[in-house]
Amino acid sequence: MRSENIYLIGLMGAGKTTIGRQLAKTLKLPFYDSDKAIEEATGVNIPTIFEFEGEAGFRDREQKMIRHLTQMHGIVLATGGGAILREENRHLLKENGFVVYLKCSVGRILERTRKDTQRPLLRTDNPRARLESLYAEREPLYLACADFKVDTGVMQSRAVVNRILEHYRKLNSNSE
Repeated sequence: MRSENIYLIGLMGAGKTTIGRQLAKTLKLPFYDSDKAIEEATGVNIPTIFEFEGEAGFRDREQKMIRHLTQMHGIVLATGGGAILREENRHLLKENGFVVYLKCSVGRILERTRKDTQRPLLRTDNPRARLESLYAEREPLYLACADFKVDTGVMQSRAVVNRILEHYRKLNSNSE
């Protein structure tokens, strides 16, 4: 497998944007966040899309954006936490890049997201139960899609970046 793209998957709050930015900077590659790209394309934020189009409308937009972004070369992409829900997205990610699952415990994600008002799926009376449900639903899909897995809840971001780069470079040097 030789790929110049790195795609990050995982639950909201797992560190995809933070790690993605650091990876891109280290590799001197452009960084994209699929949620931000959707917001830029629509001119509204994700909660607004959820409000007017529901989750299904958002997922349609997300699928189009993933299709667009996976046609690019030499990028680091942080996907939305639910991007792997659609089979086409999983296929596009696996076929066009090195997919890294950023795994993180529900407890750590709750700490990281407790003050974040931009996460429509956590607008609930019981965010922990919601995250546990999302985790149970998505974990098998993350694992099936990923080329590499790293726990972002127990390591500093720099260490996570170094682990990803080590594995990524090893894979690319083996396929030359």
